[in-house]
Amino acid sequence: MTTAQDSDGSAPIVPHEVDHSHADVSGGWLRAATFGAMDGLVTNTSLIAGVGGAGVTTHTLVLSGVAGLVAGAFSMALGEYTSVTTQNEQIDAEVVTERAAFRKYPDAEEAELVDMLTDMGMTRGTATTAAREIHTDADRAVDLHISRELGIDPHEKPSPWVAAGSSFVLFSIGAIIPLIPFLLGFASLAAGLACGGVGLLAAGAVAAHFTARSTVLGALRQLILGGLAVAATYAVGSLIGVGLAG
Repeated sequence: MTTAQDSDGSAPIVPHEVDHSHADVSGGWLRAATFGAMDGLVTNTSLIAGVGGAGVTTHTLVLSGVAGLVAGAFSMALGEYTSVTTQNEQIDAEVVTERAAFRKYPDAEEAELVDMLTDMGMTRGTATTAAREIHTDADRAVDLHISRELGIDPHEKPSPWVAAGSSFVLFSIGAIIPLIPFLLGFASLAAGLACGGVGLLAAGAVAAHFTARSTVLGALRQLILGGLAVAATYAVGSLIGVGLAG
């Protein structure tokens, strides 16, 4: 890693360590965890609302909620694992394609890199010299072409196991929140929906915190969106309940 001297020339400075740092935005655990938590909250709160709106017994409502939690958690984990694995395999395939092009058309690939470096602000002469030096190392050249053409680092792929695990855990946590009153012995649909609402507020605030946006607006946005899903499901459940009773 290249270093620079401090203002007094006494100690080396590592780039980016003196003024700021960056969060992990590679799409691994954070996206899966956020999606899992939100989905668990909205899905199970809506499920409880729909089943409760149909007028079923508390036992049936709790059974439905637990079944939704288990089925949803495994479904989310499997979906995340498959999605991330497929994405990584696609990246690997692109690397193979780029390596083949590098071997078959080295001059064209070098010219392409010159154009990319020129677009970044280099003069034509500097870009030509830089591209020639970079292309002396095939691995480095392929990595740079992939990162510039696809906007990804082939060595920074997210883990499908981390994505699946975080999605499974956070979905389960989100899904169990509206069940808390029932698990504590309170047969109250309103209490379950209230817990779900508090969970939506908290999840929205936490998600907004990671993006440096207003936690209040993030919490309210999630509550409103989740509330619409819950209300719609409750309405459907109520209509079905009335129809079955008739």
